[in-house]
Amino acid sequence: MAGGGEASATALVKLRAASVAGDIDAAFDRLLAVPDDPRRRLYDAMRHAAIGGGKRLRPLLVVAASDLFNISRDSALRVGLAIECIHVYSLIHDDLPAMDDDDLRRGKPTVHKAFDEAAAILAGDCLHDLAFEVLADEETHPDPFVRIELVKALAVASGLAGMAGGQMMDLEAEKTRFDLATVTRLQNLKTGALIAFCVEAAAIMARLPHDARTRLHGYARDIGLAFQIADDLLDVEGDADLAGKALGKDAAAGKETFVSLLGVEPARERALMLVAQAKAHLHAYGAEADLLRAIADYIVERDR
Repeated sequence: MAGGGEASATALVKLRAASVAGDIDAAFDRLLAVPDDPRRRLYDAMRHAAIGGGKRLRPLLVVAASDLFNISRDSALRVGLAIECIHVYSLIHDDLPAMDDDDLRRGKPTVHKAFDEAAAILAGDCLHDLAFEVLADEETHPDPFVRIELVKALAVASGLAGMAGGQMMDLEAEKTRFDLATVTRLQNLKTGALIAFCVEAAAIMARLPHDARTRLHGYARDIGLAFQIADDLLDVEGDADLAGKALGKDAAAGKETFVSLLGVEPARERALMLVAQAKAHLHAYGAEADLLRAIADYIVERDR
């Protein structure tokens, strides 16, 4: 840690994240109560992936952005739960032998290792479906027009123009050399789109006009890239035990990253610059944006 301000930001994020993580785990526990029928193995596989572990950064971002507009915690948590469904499904599928072929995730065996590939594919599919079931429920927001905008925005952020499109680019990165602009585009899709939706969702629930969301879009874009650069740095410098997954796989696969293209220190400087830019986008907000500011600092200070 470089100073007291960063330490207090990390403490604030960890405190709020622990609360959000507990609520998300409890929600998954309720939604994925295991039935006494032949679907049991599928539910067990979904619970294995969804409950426990992970930073729950995405639901935390929804809660933090919702603080700007006095949106109820229950609504924010339900949207965060939907986003976490998408995130967890993507991790299950990314870990499959056909993609990244990983054995460890969040410190425990990946779903296809703990169960089998068929159960992993179905678990991911069902978590994807569950995300939209949660968003479409009137418990998430009483206004059906808000709910359908949330559904559409999450579909875009997780599909061809977002996370899945970025994952395809990531697979192609093993076959060809990407320049910095292409790597940036890849990460804006694969990682950044879902992070951007976390902030956008609060604006949607607040019925904020599109032309009034510019500052929030800028904040989300900058922390999304800073998050990925921090991940690339951790892949080089991090501790696999803390990360709960294998490190160094991008380099082994010959993929270009922000670190391989820029170097360690220039990449670190770029991440810090992005954090400063992200916080500058929040200048019009007061104390209600403190958690968003703290999350921006935390992204580059975290150790996993």
